[in-house]
Amino acid sequence: MDVAADTAEVLEWLGAERCLATGRSGGGPHALACAARLESVAGCLVIAGVAPHQAPGLDWLEGMGEEKVDEFTAALRGEGALRHLLQRREGQFRVITEPEIIEELSSVLPDVDRAALSAEHGEELARDFHEAVRTGVDGWLDDDMAFTRAWGFELSETTVPTMIWQGDLDLMVPCAHARGLASALPRASAHLVAGEGHLSLAHGFLDAMVDELVAVH
Repeated sequence: MDVAADTAEVLEWLGAERCLATGRSGGGPHALACAARLESVAGCLVIAGVAPHQAPGLDWLEGMGEEKVDEFTAALRGEGALRHLLQRREGQFRVITEPEIIEELSSVLPDVDRAALSAEHGEELARDFHEAVRTGVDGWLDDDMAFTRAWGFELSETTVPTMIWQGDLDLMVPCAHARGLASALPRASAHLVAGEGHLSLAHGFLDAMVDELVAVH
């Protein structure tokens, strides 16, 4: 919930009375927190975002690739186990290249996501990995731990129009998460896109997502 207070301060500094919230993957919960607790948020877009670990009827790990199952299983065991696992990956992620991304994340990349890692997108993702661990694994660890704990707000509090976009081939955040979010959010519209994965979804449908979001403002 700290993200809502931080965002409120930024909006005040900008002099912005209204805004739109967007979060992709692990950013989804942060966008939803802002939509739930900030009156300034007019609409929310969640792209392949995770659902609460405690969501009723959701097997949270089911459908994830092996790399993600290992990561979140460690998070559920506690901070020490997760830190040990992430620190083993940290060195490689500091210098990882596009071909190495495909090899390292093979268990969570369906063919459509591998295809999306063109030279441009692959290099961009490699730079993201470098920056993510530039100062260590604390941020990565904090996110993983937060995903597996209570979020500090109820999805029912998010009463603004909320768009949920999800690919049915996603092995990082399975499609069941999108269904869980859509069923719990009072004003959700769900787009469960056949044949798309975690990476390919945003690359192929970003314009449609943004058009839908700005239409509510």
